[in-house]
Amino acid sequence: MRVVISLLLATASFLSPITVLAGSADVEATIRDVNVDGMSLVLDDGKTYAVPSEFNFEGLEPGQKVIVFYTEVDGKRVVDDLEVLQ
Repeated sequence: MRVVISLLLATASFLSPITVLAGSADVEATIRDVNVDGMSLVLDDGKTYAVPSEFNFEGLEPGQKVIVFYTEVDGKRVVDDLEVLQ
């Protein structure tokens, strides 16, 4: 039984770096452009962030400071969540 548990723990510790690579990141920046038709935001870091189809652009405009929580998928930054800063 101890051998089985040891093997399971070893396997879990080996695979844990893989889940870190798929994790979310965040960036605090200012909105430079809001592209409703293209379903994306451009921030002052120069990067474009794609948003999901159900994303609500209401109230977002260039010049607003935001924190964007995103996941990188196939080289594209996809917004998971967005928080407007005061």
